[in-house]
Amino acid sequence: MKPLRWGVLGAASFAHQQMAPAIQVAKGAELAALATSDPAKAAGFAAFAPGIAVHESYDALLADPSIDAVYIPLPNHLHVDWTTKALEAGKHVLCEKPIAMAASDFDRLIAAREASGKLAAEAFMIVHHPQLIRARELVQGGAIGRLVHVDAVFSFFNDDASNIRNRPDAGGGGLRDIGVYTFGAARFVTGQEPERITHAKLRFDNDVDVFAQVAADFPDFSYAAVVSMRMFPHQGITFFGEKGVLRLTCPFNANVFDLAALTLETDTGSVVTERWPATNHYVLQVENFCKSVQTGAAYPCPLEFSRGTQHMMDMVFTASRAQVGGDNGQGS
Repeated sequence: MKPLRWGVLGAASFAHQQMAPAIQVAKGAELAALATSDPAKAAGFAAFAPGIAVHESYDALLADPSIDAVYIPLPNHLHVDWTTKALEAGKHVLCEKPIAMAASDFDRLIAAREASGKLAAEAFMIVHHPQLIRARELVQGGAIGRLVHVDAVFSFFNDDASNIRNRPDAGGGGLRDIGVYTFGAARFVTGQEPERITHAKLRFDNDVDVFAQVAADFPDFSYAAVVSMRMFPHQGITFFGEKGVLRLTCPFNANVFDLAALTLETDTGSVVTERWPATNHYVLQVENFCKSVQTGAAYPCPLEFSRGTQHMMDMVFTASRAQVGGDNGQGS
């Protein structure tokens, strides 16, 4: 089967370090083009993708008839517009998270996807990793009995004002950058949606959220999460049931922050740990995308799923503004 020829819109560091190399090695994919006006950045991509075509503008890459699909690593506030433009140009699109800034934006994205007949998806790589798929099988299969509570945390430290994550004009903020993982992982594993946000304490610095403490009620369990760009790096998600506990110690940056591992402890006295020391979820994400385009297989993370995560985030921002007496003002 002919490989899907990919182009990358912009020479972002993350694209250079993670996604472009993943496209280069993924089965069914070929890294064929890059849009950048910076020769030095183009050289960095050519180092592992010899012969890559370099276009000086995003529009020029989209006009390239040899390109089948594009990966978009642009700043958050540009995602909807460029995803729509790419679809209208007849390209399949994998766009970095968050693909939109509000759940209502998905109406435009889904309409563009349907009109084009192309695949468009958010680059939410964790749902392609076997550890999260295994967690879903265990939780929904009753391995820990009735689910009672889910607890998640994701943090790192970044106070560089020039960094895009700290720029309100570019759609920065901790929830948009990493909160999507704490929310989306709980939704994916449990298959449930939040009914209400019961607590949302946000702290802002330069008009971007840098700390969030969130509590929510789902139909069958309670949920709590801490997300921060001003804390020591840490991550994890734990599912507490009546008959057991399931812990993922590195669910979001598998084999970068730590080893991808899942531990199941049950009331039988059994403690079982499963590990994935060599799995690259970026590669799996690209391969699943190509498979969906080439064979018509269902894509594991459609826009409808991503809209649900964005809706939960919208709920948190709304609850934060409405919360009386919370520390939701400016200042670090």
